[in-house]
Amino acid sequence: MSNKVRVRFAPSPTGGLHLGGVRTVLYNYLFARHHGGDFVLRIEDTDQNRYVEGAEEYIYKCLEWCGLEPDESPLKGGPHAPYRQSERKHLYYQYAQQLIDSGHAYYAFDTPGDLERMRQEFKTDSHTNPQYDHMTRMQMKNSLSLAPEEVIELLNNGTPYVIRIKMPLGEKVKFTDMIRGEMEFDTSLVDDKVLLKADGMPTYHLAVVVDDYLMKITHAFRGEEWLPSAPVHLLLWKYLGWEASMPQWAHLPLILKPDGHGKLSKRDGERLGFPVFAMNWMDPRTGDKTEGFREKGFLPEAFVNLLAMLGWNAGTEQEIFSLQELVEKFSIDRVHKGGAKFDYEKAKWYNHQYIQRLSDEQLATLAEPYVEAHGGSDNREMLVKVAGLIKERLTLVGDFWEQGHFFFQTPEMDASQIKDKWNDTKKAFFEAWATEISGMSTWEHTALEQSFNAQMEKHGLKKGDVLLPLRIMLVGGKYGPGVFMIAEVIGKEETVKRIHNAIAAL
Repeated sequence: MSNKVRVRFAPSPTGGLHLGGVRTVLYNYLFARHHGGDFVLRIEDTDQNRYVEGAEEYIYKCLEWCGLEPDESPLKGGPHAPYRQSERKHLYYQYAQQLIDSGHAYYAFDTPGDLERMRQEFKTDSHTNPQYDHMTRMQMKNSLSLAPEEVIELLNNGTPYVIRIKMPLGEKVKFTDMIRGEMEFDTSLVDDKVLLKADGMPTYHLAVVVDDYLMKITHAFRGEEWLPSAPVHLLLWKYLGWEASMPQWAHLPLILKPDGHGKLSKRDGERLGFPVFAMNWMDPRTGDKTEGFREKGFLPEAFVNLLAMLGWNAGTEQEIFSLQELVEKFSIDRVHKGGAKFDYEKAKWYNHQYIQRLSDEQLATLAEPYVEAHGGSDNREMLVKVAGLIKERLTLVGDFWEQGHFFFQTPEMDASQIKDKWNDTKKAFFEAWATEISGMSTWEHTALEQSFNAQMEKHGLKKGDVLLPLRIMLVGGKYGPGVFMIAEVIGKEETVKRIHNAIAAL
């Protein structure tokens, strides 16, 4: 085996990229970088029926946004190109043929109708889901059950066929999983998987083994849902004579629903109001749009950090890690066996931590599209000031408008929040103060507060009487940063206008 670590992520371009997929990318990436190895992106597009237009480009964009770019890929090329399985189609047949010649695979000529009949005829109370396996194969139309001359005739006549692996009976297949330790499978319980389809395309089972071998992959990390396929893949490595080159395996734990029951799905996100895809995904077939973490207002650094912690920890109390720190600390033996519950509140906590680390200028740049979408200000200086004032209140970048809209637009004022305790003294105070600040030469929050306090004493009022009404006049509600800072940012004309509007409404 090559001494250099080589890992791969091999997605199918069939839709949006689930956060479990991004975590697989991340663990591959961290492992490769930690060991000074290569991270390969390979597109598994052999199932042409499930291929979705735009899905491959979407995968590249997601990885770019996360900062997890591969060393070799269909875009970048590399020494083992092509990296798209559909472009490697010519490679697989010879290996399928080699398996037939060695007696480890066979031609199967069954039609979809034949397969359906088999499922019905062999169905019993104890065997509710019959498969194409050692119990049924000899009743089917294949090169094991037919006479050799019949097989030759069918092949010569161009009869459609698939090539299936012939799973041995009663063998134990063992391997050491880097996360789970010793694993053992009984081959009698595994069906004869299709290796090469009637269209000449390989299935995942054949393609993943051939490609991992030819691309010199040393470690294969994938989700634990692939564990049932492991015995097929292990036997293919053995039957093709490549056992010595077989990568080390690690089957990653599932990301679970927030209640811990079952794998997290897109539907869970829709039901519970959080994203499960890295970025917005629009299905070109249905027109359905699924919101992504990026558009929800997550920073890529926070997204990567929270994913790293879904199933792994450094063995310390530390929770915030830069990508470089993750590279340094990451080890596969600290990945948990059990599934990791997805906690959206915790995800938002990570994002809040990263927003606090942004400069006001960085936050303003990220918030600009959200402000523009609501027809807010294009005043850059003001945007930067607002960013500094509301930063600590933000969990998502998308909260920027909700927390700061009143800086950019005159808010709707709820007069009922003031009306109960409104009186002539307060009215006189606000009229006098509005007049006084209209003539101020220095428009600055400390000067505004001093003038407010002096005017308040003149009218015999306390802060509790007039500070909240001022906030409601300027903000429209009982929230926001320091009220005099708000006045400083929105400016003299707008501050005075909002006070006069409120007095008129009351």
